[in-house]
Amino acid sequence: MAFRKSSIAARMEGKTNVPTCFVMVGLPARGKTFMSKKLTRYLNWIGVNTKVFNAGEYRRRIYGTVNCKHDFFNPNNPSGQEARMKCVDLALEDVANFLHKEGGQVSILDATNTTKDRRKYVYEQCQKHGIKTFFIESICDDPDIIYQNILEVKLSSPDYKDCGEEEAVKDFIARIRHYEELYETIDIDKEGQLAFLKLINVGQKFLVNLISGYLQTRAVYFLMNIHITPRSIYLTRHGESMLNLKGRIGGDSGLSPRGVKYQQKLSDFIKEQNIPDLKVWTSTLKRTIQTASDVPAISKEQWHAIDELDAGICDNMTYEEIQEKYPEEFARRDQDKYHYRYPRGESYEDLVTRLEPVIMELERQHNVLVVCHQAVMRCLLSYFLDTPASEMPYMEVPLHTIYKLTPIAYGCRVEMFKQDIPCVNTHRQKPTDVRLDRSPDAALSTVPEHEMGDYDASWNRNSPLKTERAMNSKDGLPTLEPIQPQYQM
Repeated sequence: MAFRKSSIAARMEGKTNVPTCFVMVGLPARGKTFMSKKLTRYLNWIGVNTKVFNAGEYRRRIYGTVNCKHDFFNPNNPSGQEARMKCVDLALEDVANFLHKEGGQVSILDATNTTKDRRKYVYEQCQKHGIKTFFIESICDDPDIIYQNILEVKLSSPDYKDCGEEEAVKDFIARIRHYEELYETIDIDKEGQLAFLKLINVGQKFLVNLISGYLQTRAVYFLMNIHITPRSIYLTRHGESMLNLKGRIGGDSGLSPRGVKYQQKLSDFIKEQNIPDLKVWTSTLKRTIQTASDVPAISKEQWHAIDELDAGICDNMTYEEIQEKYPEEFARRDQDKYHYRYPRGESYEDLVTRLEPVIMELERQHNVLVVCHQAVMRCLLSYFLDTPASEMPYMEVPLHTIYKLTPIAYGCRVEMFKQDIPCVNTHRQKPTDVRLDRSPDAALSTVPEHEMGDYDASWNRNSPLKTERAMNSKDGLPTLEPIQPQYQM
């Protein structure tokens, strides 16, 4: 049996072996927590075990919220300073435990860290524990952005749960003034030994110093692509295809008659939404291109990266045929669907790697409609919803349904619009029996109903595999020999 590391595992090897702490820097209401949460979500999605440690949460847990109004943050309040320092020490202790004892790879210390002395202390404490540091400073002097951040985020903070809006805004602005009294931006002349990124006015300007290694490079690239401009991302699968009707996976068929109706329904829906400057992205497969053909947009692009997960030798087969031909392969996929890679095909983990440039581009864009496939939809949604990798392959994403994703302060608001056009169910739940020697009935117990139909080679995906399968096939179905299955550790 041959083993092969996943593409992400291979890429990470030797690049994340040094535990790393990203240290946020900046005045309150500058987007530090927004960036921390987005960066954490992104790194976890690409397979880097990451966790945020927010100093404010430690403060509320220890001291509550009643006694934490603006006077608590006054630099002339020694008890407040001592309490906040205790919170930083507790956070740093948990950072070290996470990175050294809990399998963590990256921690993010979400705190103000607004003085040179505080940054020096954090740097030295991390060095003492063998933790590499990278400082991320958010500078913003745009009063409109700051005030909007206060209204959208800070007023919903537990610190102000019993306050009126006017009182809360007044108190929080006073808190900012206290921090401004001592604020020292990172000075490259005095703190040039620090690796850091400065983001000025939400990405208008950047300054990078001593960047090194894979993780810092990915983090910088990601943070340079995000923005806070209001926008919506629309996700939908293609209309019902002929392959869906027959219960076949993968392939490259056109739409069924009901899928053609959804093609028109999608166009009508988008017109009703009146979305300015909409861009449309599809895969290179017929069913997504056909589904998006009538949608009004300023541009339409086809992405190979959005193509459906490659089922390799199982492409254009039904689950029943896979169970008959390769029962052990079928069982192994059920045992670990995220990591399992089809022979000569892909795994969900591979698909996440392939979709990383799509996510980066989605973060840069404004209004976009992505017409994609079941596995691709699961991967994209899991990024925006911060779904664990183990749950990703079982997310239910029905046909003829439009998802509207609207980024908000610390997450994403999801709206679903189910269109009134019947379609088959393509969602197969994980069976309870995943043993290699299970019965066919047990293996097929969760396969959704579908029409019966003969194998049609014209529905194969247009790839080198298509020709090879035709050469190796005797009864219209591909043969496994002489292919040796490959598994991931």
